[in-house]
Amino acid sequence: MKKAALNTIYAVFALAALLTSCGSPSNTTAGEANALPSAGTAAVDEQASPTPASPMHTPTPAAETSPAPKVKTPLYTMTSAYRFVPIDETVASKKAVLLTFDDAPHNEEVINSLLDTLDKHKAKAIFFVNGYRVKQHPELLKLIADRGQSVGNHSWDHIDLKKEEPAKVESQIADVQREVKALIGKEPLFFRPPYGSGGDTVKAAAKNHGMLFMTWSNGSLDWEQKAPGDPDKVISNVLEQLHPGANILMHELKWTAAALDGLLAKLEEKGYSFIDPETIQVSP
Repeated sequence: MKKAALNTIYAVFALAALLTSCGSPSNTTAGEANALPSAGTAAVDEQASPTPASPMHTPTPAAETSPAPKVKTPLYTMTSAYRFVPIDETVASKKAVLLTFDDAPHNEEVINSLLDTLDKHKAKAIFFVNGYRVKQHPELLKLIADRGQSVGNHSWDHIDLKKEEPAKVESQIADVQREVKALIGKEPLFFRPPYGSGGDTVKAAAKNHGMLFMTWSNGSLDWEQKAPGDPDKVISNVLEQLHPGANILMHELKWTAAALDGLLAKLEEKGYSFIDPETIQVSP
């Protein structure tokens, strides 16, 4: 009986030992511990691989604007006789003439011939335009401006403005200003009345539009000729009336275009230079 009791006690102790062993956590190896991410490791990984930032926005460059054309220093002023004199004789020559062409633009061949000859002699001129002709040939007006020549206002319809009412005078002048500006970006600075017929009303209207009113002091009389015309006569007429500061009136005519090269050559031989209209003082 004692033996049976001892066996029972041994069985109880064995069962208790077995139960204690099953409840203990199993040991984790060092390799397994290193394989598990820690909170600190996760934070480091997030810093090492940040979310890519959005690409920096590069502003579109502003469109380049054309620089404003340089305003030339005035060198000449006009007298009451429509002649030109230097503002400062130490800077500009008295022996100079202004070249002008009326009733433009209407003939591409003639315009190109005049422009080519002016370029050849490095000369500038004023092309006095009529509004109705500008309306018919806007490309020729642009050509004149693109080739570096000046544009003047010669009224819309080439009528005798001295005989018109103030309202009609205003429209004849203002309409040309608007049409020219719409095509080349700037208004004329010079006004010549058709037939040289002006008066106080016309002069005031031109001044109100910021223009210098002028007729001429040297007439080529090219308008008195009939086709085919005589280029030599144009040259002789100008030379017979030649004087320092001459304001030379010519027209957009075939015989004038044919005469121009010879005329400018003779003027240069006599020591004359050509006034750049952009150097004329428009307002006192």
